[in-house]
Amino acid sequence: MEKGIIFDIRHFSTHDGPGIRTTVFFKGCPLRCIWCHNPESQKLEPEAINRTKKLDGQEFEVKEILGRYISTDEVIKEIETQVSIFDESNGGVTFSGGEPLMQPRFLLELLKRCREHDIHTAVDTCGFAAPELFRSILPYTNLFLYDLKIIKSDKHKYYTAQPNEIILNNLSMLNQLGASVMVRVPLIPGITDDEENLLAIKEIVKGNNSIKRLDLLPYHHMAKDKYRRLNLPFELEDLEAYKNERLKEIELMFSDLEMPISIGG
Repeated sequence: MEKGIIFDIRHFSTHDGPGIRTTVFFKGCPLRCIWCHNPESQKLEPEAINRTKKLDGQEFEVKEILGRYISTDEVIKEIETQVSIFDESNGGVTFSGGEPLMQPRFLLELLKRCREHDIHTAVDTCGFAAPELFRSILPYTNLFLYDLKIIKSDKHKYYTAQPNEIILNNLSMLNQLGASVMVRVPLIPGITDDEENLLAIKEIVKGNNSIKRLDLLPYHHMAKDKYRRLNLPFELEDLEAYKNERLKEIELMFSDLEMPISIGG
């Protein structure tokens, strides 16, 4: 029995794959995206923070530990409570993060256990992992939720701390191996949403038969609020959320793709 480290398990998710799902959030990520919406996921260890809370109009700080060690048995036991909901909604379990493939043995055992229980599985990944790790989990993964952020490698490294050749090569490999993939594009004003980058993403999506759907995920202010509650610095503090007109323009750029396209997942 493997043990891993997670920072949350959320039931009744409708944005992490088909149907109603349980999402298991792994801690640890190889990227450091400056817009990261889950900063508590980045370190591969529990961490103590001072969280800001409000009560009766007053703000105060409380100490909190982000992340906990948990066994595969414990995770599966919690997942099993939702099986009837999965069956009724054609849902399942999504392993997210962070980056689940930073804990490959823990992830693989969970995927195998879900397969034994005939539970649909999705792995939400940034794609930055050794190819053999993707090969090891492919037989037990029904769907990959695959992030494509920035296609120019030097720009990708500037904003995420890692180049993207591994990410693009793994996506190509999954296509060759016949995986089922949903691409997710975080739309960050002035960073990922310029025409050159979006058209480059479109060309990759168009040439990959494994990709069944494209989700465009607009930046929103929830990230800013989370950083504030966690007392963490946020580099995009002054960034404004999208207006509907701009989102319609971006959606139109992808409208000729022969697959479902959604704004917001």
